[in-house]
Amino acid sequence: MTVFETDITDLTHDGRGVAHVNGKAVFVAGALAGERVRAHYGGKHRHYDEAVVEEVLRASPDRVVPRCAHFGVCGGCVLQHLKPEAQIAAKQRVLLENLERIGKVAPKDNLPPLVDSPWGYRRKARLSVKFVEKKGRVLVGFRESNGRYVADIARCEVLMPTVGERIADIAALIETLDAKRDIPQIEVAVGDDLAVLVFRHLHPLSERDRAALIEFGTKWNLGIFLQPGGIDSVAPLWPANSELDHAQLTFRLPNYGVELEFKPLDFVQVNAGMNRAMIDLALGLLDPQPTDRVLDLFCGLGNFPLPLARRSAQVTGVEGEAGLVRRAGENARRNGIANAQFFAADLAAEQRDVPWARADYDLVLLDPPRSGAEALLEYLPRKGVRRVVYVSCHPASLARDAGTLVNRHGFTLTSAGAMDMFPHTAHVESIAVFDRK
Repeated sequence: MTVFETDITDLTHDGRGVAHVNGKAVFVAGALAGERVRAHYGGKHRHYDEAVVEEVLRASPDRVVPRCAHFGVCGGCVLQHLKPEAQIAAKQRVLLENLERIGKVAPKDNLPPLVDSPWGYRRKARLSVKFVEKKGRVLVGFRESNGRYVADIARCEVLMPTVGERIADIAALIETLDAKRDIPQIEVAVGDDLAVLVFRHLHPLSERDRAALIEFGTKWNLGIFLQPGGIDSVAPLWPANSELDHAQLTFRLPNYGVELEFKPLDFVQVNAGMNRAMIDLALGLLDPQPTDRVLDLFCGLGNFPLPLARRSAQVTGVEGEAGLVRRAGENARRNGIANAQFFAADLAAEQRDVPWARADYDLVLLDPPRSGAEALLEYLPRKGVRRVVYVSCHPASLARDAGTLVNRHGFTLTSAGAMDMFPHTAHVESIAVFDRK
């Protein structure tokens, strides 16, 4: 194993340090910009090499001691050794570099980074489960950094404590089950008043196992759901159906008098505190007026459109997943919102001739998946739109789409900034504002 010393000059998009050894780029896991480290090679490639830190010889002033005992093994977080203020500053740089390099655009103004508490924030997660025969133990957690194994963890510092502090208890529970070899994953969903665990199981559960799961849910006040097949097979085990009216997954947006109901496998923004702050920021930047007509694309179950409906004349939400569209409509009704309408449509396919796409709008909000909104921007936004606010979970696709909005549709990139939706990870969430010239 070859060991070498080197200076770290930058961070990669996935949180590794960047060095150059004999003229070749080396990506060093566990290293930070400005440090000198001793490292060993982990893999060699034609255009770059990979390495892992053995010792930090000169530490960055931004280096901190990771809170999590499993940091460096568990792949859930890669930046806990970098102080939170420096993490979001690095993400802001990634955003601006992508806009310039890919989109050939730059914002007139940089928005201050949006942050919230960096610990115990995560309300949605998928935990892997593995019964290790040689150890006679069940492991529950995220994948290790190498992606091959389930990390052996006792607790998680970024999951909401209701579940994050129960990882060892969940593993101990599964060890007692007849089906301990047949449970590959657990979905976690936490609402404002209820936390739910969805156990994926490959074979029917015995009555003994079902009783054990109910006892566990009762003890820790956790909803227990079972998933024997696809998404449509998810069903509650505890509380029972008759009791679920008092135990629904919901989250509240108090600034808008809105409460949204969701199902355990529905997409909702992972970080509850950041979600509230992001909605406030997006609506402030969009600045809807009482007479405005707003188009919300990739609207989900109503996260943005229902608050928007409180401040505008009409909101049209479009989403590709029919179940989310149905729940968006139900959420509108349960909140007494009559000026929001929702449509299901494949937004990666041609939609320019459907009625909602041909209608006139004053404002557009985009919140696409990682792939961005490239197909939509072939025919939207229409000429009457004066402002677009784009919420992005991938800076490269935002940068590409920003170039289209500016160069093809005649918008100006007014402002952009990073939002720390996933502290301690390399994930970059961002927001950008486009105005008609």
